[in-house]
Amino acid sequence: MRRLHPLLLALAGVAPLIAHAHDEARHAPSPTLSTHAYAFGVQGDPKASAHTVTVVMDDRMRFTPASIPVRQGETISFVVRNEGKLLHELVIGTPADLARHAETMRKHPGMAHDEPFMVHVKPGAAERLTWRFTKSGRFEFACLVPGHYEAGMKGMIAVAARTDDATPPSAGSSTSPAAAARSHAAH
Repeated sequence: MRRLHPLLLALAGVAPLIAHAHDEARHAPSPTLSTHAYAFGVQGDPKASAHTVTVVMDDRMRFTPASIPVRQGETISFVVRNEGKLLHELVIGTPADLARHAETMRKHPGMAHDEPFMVHVKPGAAERLTWRFTKSGRFEFACLVPGHYEAGMKGMIAVAARTDDATPPSAGSSTSPAAAARSHAAH
């Protein structure tokens, strides 16, 4: 009769623990919201979202809509759909930040990055990003997959300054891109 190697016996004893740990990780509570403030806002709580805006991206290297109006203080949930056959992403930032990040991605195309202001969307899939716009100004969103930004895959977020009489819409409302543009044009 052959003897089993002591290492195999040790691994056999650890396997159930690894399987149990993997099962717990799959059911772990979602991570807490980031408290880091950026020039363009902070990660938003999906429960406090004022609107849901669907953003579609495709292999023509374009976003629809390409311009999104927002009021300062609003929390927006973006549903980002990739209708292309290539991986795309949506990254929110200042024009300067996005240009720097795009340059870094060109130099290091395999670089892994994951921040609360970005989502990576596989072909045919959708992801959700929720953001609270705490400052007024013009910000951008872009796909920083190498070559996509350079091909023009970017859009603009215009955050209107909050005035005393302007209050963000109530949480839970949903706005199509066309309705958001009409609403913004009326103000």
